[in-house]
Amino acid sequence: MLLFQDIAQDPEMGEAVSTEKTLSVIDLIFNGGTGSILIISVLFIMLGVALYIYFERILAIKAASKIDKNFMNQIRDYVSSGKLDAAKMLCTQTDSPVARLTEKGVSRIGKPLDDINTAIENAGTLEVYKLEKNVSVLATVAGAAPMIGFLGTVIGMILAFHQMATSGGQAEMGSLASGIYTAMTTTVAGLIVGIIAYMGYNHLVNRTDKVVHKMEANAVEFLDLLNEPL
Repeated sequence: MLLFQDIAQDPEMGEAVSTEKTLSVIDLIFNGGTGSILIISVLFIMLGVALYIYFERILAIKAASKIDKNFMNQIRDYVSSGKLDAAKMLCTQTDSPVARLTEKGVSRIGKPLDDINTAIENAGTLEVYKLEKNVSVLATVAGAAPMIGFLGTVIGMILAFHQMATSGGQAEMGSLASGIYTAMTTTVAGLIVGIIAYMGYNHLVNRTDKVVHKMEANAVEFLDLLNEPL
C-alpha cells in the first residue's frame, strides 16, 4: 500500500492541514486504464506459470536427489558375488536417476568397459533432460516479463504525448497522468515478475547441478567397481 500526503488549507482557521491518502495494490493496477490492466493481466499469467513450474520442478528435483546411502554398497555386494539379477531388481525398485544409471550399467556387464560407460552417459543425458524439463520456460519469463513491462511504458508515453499533440499543447494534467501512470505500473509489474522468475530459474539450475554431480560420482564409483579385481 502506497502512502501519499496532501497539503490542504483549512477555510476556517486559514492554516495548512495535512491529509493522507493511501493507494492499494488493487487501485494501482486498475487505475492505469485498459492498456495497463491488459498488460498486467498478461504478466500475472506469466507469474502464475513461473511459480507453478518452479514448485513442480523443485519437488521433482528433491525426489531425484534422495538416494539410500547403502545403495551402492548393496550393488557392490551383488556384483562382486555375481548376483546381477538381484542388482537389477534393486535398481528397478529404487526410483532415482542414480538407480536408473546403475541399472543401465549392470545390464551391460560383460561387455567392453567403453560400451558400459557410453550406455551410462546416454542414460545420464536422458535423466538430465527430465530434471531440466520446462526450466527453460522460467528463463523465457525472466527475460520476457520486463520487456512486456517496458512495452506498457512505451504505450503509456505514446498516449501521453498523443494527448499533448491533439490538444495543441493545452492537455489537462489528468489526461497526461493517465498515460504516465500506465507506463510506470506496467514497468514495475514487469520487473517484479522478471526478478521472481530469474531467481527461481537460478535456484533450479543450482539444485539440478547438485543432482547431476551426484549422478556422476555414483557412475564413477560403479565403473571403479567393475575395474576392481575379483
